[in-house]
Amino acid sequence: MKSFRNVSIVVLMLLTNHVWAYGGGGSSSAKACAKPKFSEFTPGEKAQVAAKSEFSFTASANTYPESIKVTVKSIPVAVKVEDKKGTAFKVSGKLPDGVTNDFVRININADGANKCKGTGGWLLKVAQ
Repeated sequence: MKSFRNVSIVVLMLLTNHVWAYGGGGSSSAKACAKPKFSEFTPGEKAQVAAKSEFSFTASANTYPESIKVTVKSIPVAVKVEDKKGTAFKVSGKLPDGVTNDFVRININADGANKCKGTGGWLLKVAQ
């Protein structure tokens, strides 16, 4: 009976080592990536607009406003960024010169917390 008890203890000790090897993994110090998001595009997707028209969109609150970059046909566009009381950022700009009679994509790139990069954009048809 004593040998059975000793064997049981050894078996239990071996099993617990295997269980501890799996670890918890729940207390990681790394934070999740929350990419910046873009919405409320004005004018809307595929709308027809005049050359040099103004456009705007909203960037989520986790966006670093100084990192927002907008391009149209690889041309950098100057934008104005307004804080919407900590809930989001309203971003506005104007289509660059020389963009006429074509579909163009307004491309958006920005950084957020934990070096997360967000991208977005939409298409517009620019009249002559």
